[in-house]
Amino acid sequence: MAAVLLSNQINQFNQHLSISARLPKDIEILNPFKDPITSYLSQRFYKKYYNDTKTRTMILGINPGRFGSGLTGVPFTDPINLEKYCGIENKLPKKHEISSEFIYSMIDSFGGCDRFYQNFYFSSISPLGFVKEGKNLNYYDIKGLSEKLTDFILSSLSQQLSWGMNREVVFCLGEGKNFAFLEELNTKHKFFNRVVPLSHPRFIMQYKRKRVKEYVDEYVKKLAVRG
Repeated sequence: MAAVLLSNQINQFNQHLSISARLPKDIEILNPFKDPITSYLSQRFYKKYYNDTKTRTMILGINPGRFGSGLTGVPFTDPINLEKYCGIENKLPKKHEISSEFIYSMIDSFGGCDRFYQNFYFSSISPLGFVKEGKNLNYYDIKGLSEKLTDFILSSLSQQLSWGMNREVVFCLGEGKNFAFLEELNTKHKFFNRVVPLSHPRFIMQYKRKRVKEYVDEYVKKLAVRG
């Protein structure tokens, strides 16, 4: 039996994402893939870079936001970078998202999209996002929310790992609460041998912008060690 292409598995996974847990009434679920344009662009991206059966190393963020993957369906990729670096034209509002700015500087330094995406797969602890009062919400921002989402998070992560992902190491974007949550999860469920934290792109761009080159170099150096 022929192996299933990774692009098909990712796209099918994205199309069927849903959260059954009852969340507080003032929290909306951000599911980019319900939008037909976003869904189309995302599928094009994965067909372009993941149309094979190669093993990737996972890089896990927090959860999607409104102006990056919330628009494009591609983690850490705003409409500008989707077109400029990935070559996928789109008619979405051309506005930069700061995490995406950093990530594509790093990808460029790593050797470009082809090389990077042949080796790595971006996802998030929660592959669906959250909005409260019109603003992005992280899964750990409200007490008790991460507990309500744990079954969804475990199921999503297990499904993605079943595609043959590298279990030696996972890179975690965020050295604080996101890392602490993933480290605890991994200690209990033994998904990966190592969890390596990286400074979150938003933190870098907001508070360490003058040192972006230094952080890019640090990312590239750490990502080069995938075993």
